[in-house]
This record gives sequence, structure tokens and C-alpha cells, in this order.
Amino acid sequence: MPNLHKVKLDDFFKEYAKYLSKLLNNLDFKAIRDVAHLILQQAKKGRTVYLIGNGGSATTASHFATDLMHCGLLNHRPIIRAISLSDNLSLITAMGNDKGFEHIFSHQLERVADKDDILIAISASGNSKNLIEAFKTAKKMDVTTVAFLGFDGGKLMKMADHVIHVGTPKGEYGPVEDTHLFLDHMLSFYMGLLLNLEISKK
Repeated sequence: MPNLHKVKLDDFFKEYAKYLSKLLNNLDFKAIRDVAHLILQQAKKGRTVYLIGNGGSATTASHFATDLMHCGLLNHRPIIRAISLSDNLSLITAMGNDKGFEHIFSHQLERVADKDDILIAISASGNSKNLIEAFKTAKKMDVTTVAFLGFDGGKLMKMADHVIHVGTPKGEYGPVEDTHLFLDHMLSFYMGLLLNLEISKK
């Protein structure tokens, strides 16, 4: 893998694209497929998908929640209920102020999640305290955990029930976050195809 900090500027865009292509091709596609089928299986049982992330990963969580809801429109009825817990600014700042930033997701989860729901954490490092606390809470509530990770996977690597790992050197936030957004689109597109197939068989 190239060191993007040492690439010649004239070659930077081409090398970045090549690197991103390698990261995508090195993904565990079985793990991705398993997550897609898990989401659809639980959604059909009335379960909810919750998504969390910080910084750029918070926007990916919001984007993914939107795409899941949209691809789940079956006969004008959304069968995939997806909510980003990173979106409510007033609630997040209230909880951060009163309970501590490490609890902004776990306290929300305690109030809204039910057994067999799904919690998806999106993180480059896998070490954010608020994500770790959310996973601890999820385990206590029998909520299935999924992690989109980068770098070496961090602490969430061992905590998650399902992992999709984008292995990179530490600090390569851009390529990891790019790949996580690709995962959003790949999963949403694939699940939409599965739902279309089900419609065609009826």
C-alpha cells in the first residue's frame, strides 16, 4: 500500500484512487453479505437498526440510515426501520453535558432499543469511548452489534457480533471513511435487489 504522504503530487489523485480500489477489493464480501441478510431478516421481524458514529462517521451513519429506509420501501411500506442516533443535536449535547460525552449513545439506546434490534457502529479507530459504551449497553439488552472499522480494528473489533474491517495503517481516516460510505451504498443497493426479487416472486 502506498504512503499517501510521500506520493508525488502529480500522481496523487491516481494513487489515491488505486489505493481506494485495493481497499475495496480486500473487503470480506461474505461478511458484507451476512450483514445484509441479518438486517433484512431482523427488519422483517419488526426490529430496528440503530446507527452511531463520530465526526465524519456520524454523517455516514445518517446517510446509511437514510439509504436503508429508502431501499426498504416495499409496496410503499418501509420495512427497514433505521435511525441514526448521531442526528439529534439538542439531545446529544444535553446528554453530553449532563452525563458525559462517552454516554451520548448508550443513554439513547437504553431508551429506544429492544431485544434483537441491531446497532451499527461506524468508526475508523474502533476505540471511541462513546461507541464502546454503546456496545456494552447493547450486549446487556441483547441487541446485535455490527461494526464498520478501520486501522487495526481497535477495541470494537473484539466486541462486535459482526465486523466489516477496512485494514489500513493508523491515521488513514480519509480512505477508511470513503470505504465505509461505499459499504453503505453496496449494502443498500444489494438489499434493494433482494427486495425486488421477493416482489417479483409474488
